[in-house]
Amino acid sequence: MPTVTPISITHLQARADADSALLAGLNALLQATVADGASVGFLSPLSTATATAYWQQVLAALSAQQQMWLAYNGTELVGTVQLQRCGKDNGHHRGEIQKLMVSLDYRGQGVATRLMAAAQAGAQAAGLSLLVLDTTAGSAAETLYRRLGWHEGGRIPAYAALPDGRLQATVYFYQLLG
Repeated sequence: MPTVTPISITHLQARADADSALLAGLNALLQATVADGASVGFLSPLSTATATAYWQQVLAALSAQQQMWLAYNGTELVGTVQLQRCGKDNGHHRGEIQKLMVSLDYRGQGVATRLMAAAQAGAQAAGLSLLVLDTTAGSAAETLYRRLGWHEGGRIPAYAALPDGRLQATVYFYQLLG
């Protein structure tokens, strides 16, 4: 387990340019997450070109509607989470948490909890009153969200393919913000 300096959280809200160091860190994090079996929208093996294209799209889309938080141990990127606000007229009060990822070496050290707290605080500051997310049933992420006080809204069987291609149920969660 690496030596952990105090983890810092950085908020990216406005369109961000994809410098090579940031892209390399994001690519490594996403590729390791997929290789570890997490269902974050990609199949294994995840190529660097596919990962780069995804992150370039995310960074180009950052705005008041889409935000991202990064967790660093010194200069090492160790985690990330995104918040996507609903763009529908009847959904301006809600947002979706997306792509919570923490480096394998930093799991169990509170990084995910800090990232989720930052995203939730950002959502509250933006005037949102409801957050939703989905995750693979039976995953460590499901356990995390329950521990953080999220409420299960339902399950859908055979919803998404795991990185190895097997279909798995997803669990939808929600959190009402005070």
